[in-house]
Amino acid sequence: MTTPAEALHLTGERTVPDVPEENYWFRRHEAAYAALLPYCAGATVLEAGCGEGYGAGLIATSAPRVLALDYDEPTTAHVARRYPALDVIRGNLACLPLRSSTVDVVANFQVIEHLWDQGGFLAECLRVLKPGGRLLVTTPNRLTFTPDSDVPLNPYHTRELSAAELDELLRSAGFGVELLHGLHHGAAVRALDERYGGSIIQAQLDVVMGSLPGQATWPADLLADVDSIRTGDFVVHGKDVDASLDLVAVAVRP
Repeated sequence: MTTPAEALHLTGERTVPDVPEENYWFRRHEAAYAALLPYCAGATVLEAGCGEGYGAGLIATSAPRVLALDYDEPTTAHVARRYPALDVIRGNLACLPLRSSTVDVVANFQVIEHLWDQGGFLAECLRVLKPGGRLLVTTPNRLTFTPDSDVPLNPYHTRELSAAELDELLRSAGFGVELLHGLHHGAAVRALDERYGGSIIQAQLDVVMGSLPGQATWPADLLADVDSIRTGDFVVHGKDVDASLDLVAVAVRP
């Protein structure tokens, strides 16, 4: 059986399932999908920037039609093979290849921080959504992801956002903001933070920094602990959003 790691090249930025070294990030991202899944029930959903496709596949357990869009051709080919229930589209987020007012939900998870024209993308989301349709957004919280710099340290990111900045960006694009929550470590991951000197994230970064994606040598205990993390080990709520790891927003087209 071909694993996702074999079928889709690890870049160090794209998160994929079934890879122990990636499990922390995979479960963290999956937790946001799980929190927002109720908004997709019975809807036609566009995932704008679907990546490996696991999130669109999860959305398809609730939504009768899911359009999975990505720009990268090997990625869309992989998604079409691995997730046959999805309608896979190759296209550019700067000009969504859909007619106006055609989808109920646009999902954009861990993508907007990569875009040069965030406002232009949101204008496209507003255009393709039906009146009353929802935009679901998750993105790293700038205040905790790159706390010491206004310039993203991640070379794949163009602009990271705080909760206030995301709220302003969505409202400026013409959306109403229905929900703006944050994703946090739950009790089990907080225990791992304590075990690894205050940060399980930093413990992982100490291993992988300076190595090519997928090439680092991991201590066995750390890898086992990372691989043990589950989706339910993260929590999404509206308390202390500025201290959250990721921002989780629901915006509505008027």
